[in-house]
Amino acid sequence: MQIPMLREIPGDSPVHRLWAGSKLIIIFVLGLMTWVLPSWPGLGFVAVCLVVFVLVAKIPLGALPRPPWWFWGLMALTVVWSWIARGSDGGITALRGVLLGLLVVSMSVLVIWTTPMAELAPALARLMSPLRILRLPVDEWAVTIALALRGLPLLVEEMRLLWAAHRLRPRSSSDSGHPSAELSVLDIIVAAMSSAMRRSSEMAEAITARGGTGRLTAYPSRPGRVDAVVLTVFAVACAGAVTVSVIYL
Repeated sequence: MQIPMLREIPGDSPVHRLWAGSKLIIIFVLGLMTWVLPSWPGLGFVAVCLVVFVLVAKIPLGALPRPPWWFWGLMALTVVWSWIARGSDGGITALRGVLLGLLVVSMSVLVIWTTPMAELAPALARLMSPLRILRLPVDEWAVTIALALRGLPLLVEEMRLLWAAHRLRPRSSSDSGHPSAELSVLDIIVAAMSSAMRRSSEMAEAITARGGTGRLTAYPSRPGRVDAVVLTVFAVACAGAVTVSVIYL
């Protein structure tokens, strides 16, 4: 059975026990490092980190996404087109960019797989706490990001149900004059918007009944000793990867 891609996978691994803020820091540093030093050693370091986290988190094979064939075809077409238009340098740069995007997205999905959604808003609020000095709405930003991440799986599931219902609905011939003969993608979009508004209203009522959005960031969230050890080891590994990337460049 295929496990939903954007939902938490229950477990008791060291990755699951890490503070949500530590995982976000690791993702940010990996993305920043590969953006500043987009070299093959840097991409290899990110890939190694991804494999290590997946193995330590004990992610089952059923959780791995299975993109359709046209997804990989589009990636290959991008690389080939860049190769034809700008030569070997353009093709290698495009290939490096595609791999970078896939690795960053994979690391982000891994965070969602191993982190309860209730821990994201408090972690984001704590990480952005220095911005309170500038009187910025840190709590509101954290709640918005957390609710968007929590609602994304619902939106994806709703779109799947709507598309399945659209395909199973009987269709009339084009000359019958029946409304079902004129169904299009626009009808699915309108139905998705209607469903999203209904779900958002239900979520707002549930949040209000539980005390408002302030409770979303009131959850106790702080790093522990394990987080300090992991971040220290990660910082040393990043320093080594950056040194190798600079030498490579």
